[in-house]
Amino acid sequence: MSEVGENITAGSCLCGQVHYEINGSLGIFQYCHCSRCRKFTGSAFASNLLVKPDQFRWLAGREHVVSYSPPDTKHFATAFCRCCGSSLPWAAKTGRAVVIPAGTLDDDPDIKPTQNIFCASRASWYTSPSDLPDFDELPPRN
Repeated sequence: MSEVGENITAGSCLCGQVHYEINGSLGIFQYCHCSRCRKFTGSAFASNLLVKPDQFRWLAGREHVVSYSPPDTKHFATAFCRCCGSSLPWAAKTGRAVVIPAGTLDDDPDIKPTQNIFCASRASWYTSPSDLPDFDELPPRN
């Protein structure tokens, strides 16, 4: 149970085998457009929240988490669920932060993205979501 004033946010993978929680944040929630994040997420950018290591805790399924740390990177590593392939939190190589893929959060973290980073590496096909039409469900057939 959380103490009064604590901001506990839960997260999990797609298949539900892995669960974690975070308590607070470093105040950093950003979109990363670097080529590594694009490769790992399969998307135009990664949506990442950063927490201190002591603000992060695995609740279940830690044995299903697989990590990958490219030897030629200063900060970047990745983690995913071996059962469903979902991105999962990973420790930055510096040891000063745990990177939380925001799409794995089950609860509102009470913080919104504040910046885009590595925009010089942005995908050539990137279009800002605000420039695209919105549909509440699948768009009508043409």
